[in-house]
Amino acid sequence: MCDSCGCGDPKVMPFDVHERILAANDRTARHNREHFHDHNVVAVNLMGSPGAGKTAILEATARALGHDARLGVLAGDLATDNDARRIRAAGILAETITTGSACHLDAEMVHRGLHHLPWRTLDYLFIENVGNLVCPAVYDLGQHVNVVALSVAEGEDKPIKYPLMFRKADLVLVTKIDLLPQLPEVNLDEIAHNLSFVMPRPAMLKVSAKTGEGIDQWVRWLGGIGRPRAACAAAAGAAGAR
Repeated sequence: MCDSCGCGDPKVMPFDVHERILAANDRTARHNREHFHDHNVVAVNLMGSPGAGKTAILEATARALGHDARLGVLAGDLATDNDARRIRAAGILAETITTGSACHLDAEMVHRGLHHLPWRTLDYLFIENVGNLVCPAVYDLGQHVNVVALSVAEGEDKPIKYPLMFRKADLVLVTKIDLLPQLPEVNLDEIAHNLSFVMPRPAMLKVSAKTGEGIDQWVRWLGGIGRPRAACAAAAGAAGAR
C-alpha cells in the first residue's frame, strides 16, 4: 500500500491529511517549476503502466535527437535501478528515485533527485514516473507537460477506465504499434474515440520505439514545448548578425 496517497482508501489516508500532503507537494512543485524556468529546462512527466514502453521511448528519443539536445532522466522505481541503467546505456544522464512502497513520484522526491543530476545543463528533463495509471496523475512535480504512454496491448478502454490519468495528459503516446499485425483486434480509432471523452484537448501520437515509426513526430512535438539551448544560441547568433 502506498505510504503517502493511500491509493484512494479513506481509512488509510484521511481526507484532511491527504489535503495537507497535496498542499505541501504543490509548494515544492512550484519551487521545482521556478528552477526549471530559470534555467530554461523543459520538464516532461512521463507516465504509464508497467511495461507500456516508457524507457524504450526515452531510448528512441535519445537516438532521434542525437547531439541536438541534452537530455536527462529521473527514473522512478520501487526497488531497482534497472531503468536508469538502460537509459544511461543509451547515452542519457540518468538517476534513479527509489520510492520503496510509494506507487508514484512526488515533488519532494524530484527535488531531492535533482541534487544528483546536473539538471541545469539540460535542455529536457524527463521524469519517468512509477508504472501506474492512478496515483501519478494526482501529484504535480513542477513539470511543464504530462505525457502518458499507452501500449496497444493494454486495451482501448484504458482512457475511460482511468480517466484522471488521461484527463491530466497533454499528449498520449500509443506505443508498440509494431505489434499491431499480431493484435488484429486492437482498434486505434477506438482508443482515439475514448481519449476524446476524457482529454480536454485530445492529442495522440502512434509510435514504435523498436522500428522508429512516429518518433520523428514525437520529437517535433517536444520541440514545440521549449527551445533547446543549441537552438536558442543559434537564434541569438543569427539575431546578432543582423
